Amino acid sequence: APLYARYLDPVYRYCYRRLGGREAAEDATGEVFYKALASLPGYRDGSFGGWLMAIAHNVVTDSFRRRPPEEPLGADYDPPEDAATPEEQALAAEERRSLRALLVRLPDDQRSVMELRLAGLKGTEIATVLGRSLRAVKMLQFRAIARLRVALGVQTGSGEAHHGRV
Repeated sequence: APLYARYLDPVYRYCYRRLGGREAAEDATGEVFYKALASLPGYRDGSFGGWLMAIAHNVVTDSFRRRPPEEPLGADYDPPEDAATPEEQALAAEERRSLRALLVRLPDDQRSVMELRLAGLKGTEIATVLGRSLRAVKMLQFRAIARLRVALGVQTGSGEAHHGRV
């Protein structure tokens, strides 16, 4: 129960960002915890969060594989219910669409790193999820941020770009 309480929100956010809909994210989150519970005897030392997010990554990937190819990825988007005004909801929806449009332009490995980062994972957890070294994850994130800055037309000082402060 404590692990479920601790990781429910990050797993749900990751599934929601990747799948784009509340129902799909809820289904995927339930499947993640079901698979984690079933696989718990095989869990070995390491980052539990990373192990759990690797399961989430695989569940989301399987979900994409099961979708019919003609279905657009954002077709079942259902914004979260909150107390925001209609104007705030419209602005937030536009920001999400803009972010999704930018992330789609990234190569798959860079997009995966950024989506996991947006879900709240740390570098070591992302490395575990993707089966890469922490150094590779940091480089992918650096390159993704650089591409996003170019796409947004953001200027960086020469010191920032060369020292990795993005």
